[in-house]
Amino acid sequence: MKRIDETVKKETLYIAAWTVVLSVFMQAVFLVAGLWKLDVLLGNLISAVGAVLNFLLMGITIQKAVDKDEKDAAQMMRFSQSMRMLMQLAVAGVGALFFNPVAAVLPLFFPRIAIFFRPFFDRKSKNQDEPEGGER
Repeated sequence: MKRIDETVKKETLYIAAWTVVLSVFMQAVFLVAGLWKLDVLLGNLISAVGAVLNFLLMGITIQKAVDKDEKDAAQMMRFSQSMRMLMQLAVAGVGALFFNPVAAVLPLFFPRIAIFFRPFFDRKSKNQDEPEGGER
């Protein structure tokens, strides 16, 4: 088995960091609202792990698909997407059934929030890499 590419690791850590930050924020909101119970924490944990695992599996699939021809890569990606969607539905279903439904479903969207904010951080790092005055 091939090692996980450094880019996949880096991006998964980025998603995991955002998921942790947003999870802590969500826990704080539940606490301030007086709605916090153990089921909020457990629902958050199962969904946050599921969300980060989903992203990691997507990255690994993309890494493997790059080495295949176009038809096989497309088929591999479709299959992976279907299986990951089933996993997400299972995580959401189990979480909503046994834990707080909001806390169990909301973290599944945290990677999308992280991806939305990614260009803002990339732009900042690109500006730091450029010389003064924008000259090259």
